[in-house]
Amino acid sequence: MTAPQAPRPAPTATTSAPTPSSAAATSPPTPAPGSWTRAEVARLIDHTLLRPEAIAADVERLCAEAAELGVGAVCVSPSLLPLRAGMLPAGVGVAAVVGFPSGAHLAGAKAAEAQAAVACGATEIDMVANLALVASGALDELAAEVERVTVAVGPTVPVKVILETSLWDPERIAAACLAAAAGGAAFVKTSTGFHPAGGASVEAVAVMAATVGDRLGVKASGGIRSAADARRMLEAGATRLGASATAAILAGF
Repeated sequence: MTAPQAPRPAPTATTSAPTPSSAAATSPPTPAPGSWTRAEVARLIDHTLLRPEAIAADVERLCAEAAELGVGAVCVSPSLLPLRAGMLPAGVGVAAVVGFPSGAHLAGAKAAEAQAAVACGATEIDMVANLALVASGALDELAAEVERVTVAVGPTVPVKVILETSLWDPERIAAACLAAAAGGAAFVKTSTGFHPAGGASVEAVAVMAATVGDRLGVKASGGIRSAADARRMLEAGATRLGASATAAILAGF
């Protein structure tokens, strides 16, 4: 897809980078390309339920699947928290989305939503960036928005910043990744899975991984439905995967 025209070229964010959350280290190391076992891939997956009409029974089912499949985390809307005690095995994270799915929310509202989600048991936050800031090249403002959220939740809660990478050319993806890093993000993430522009792509993941190196994680999400899809994302540099088709993905490993 052709990247949208922006008013000015994407600059490099100049905001001084807070230290990324140490909680990012809780992600298991990504195995060497081609050597993944089913269990290793499962631990890299955020098993996801973000349908707006999801109810408590759907969450029960999600958590039962997460336990059976051995995933690293579940990802849900904050309104579905807190989870009932015992729904997940120890060590399985709980990610909540913030500013979802448009990202067109006030930074303070995102920070408050993230704080409320953590108070309800979220151990990770997946926030949607203000995409207008990406489009306009206002990267210092984007870094400041991310910092509002990372400061609100504290250094033990990793924040993943969703950039809707299908909208942007490689230069703008790289610049947005740098802004997210400057705001203290632990991960950059491709997509919500709800934007009509599309989901994760190998090309975007490769740009993100090359930009952040080993400083941040890279979460590929949106349209990952098979083991072949997952392998392509991991080979491109993804260190986490977001998926609802987790059972089908793991069946191929």
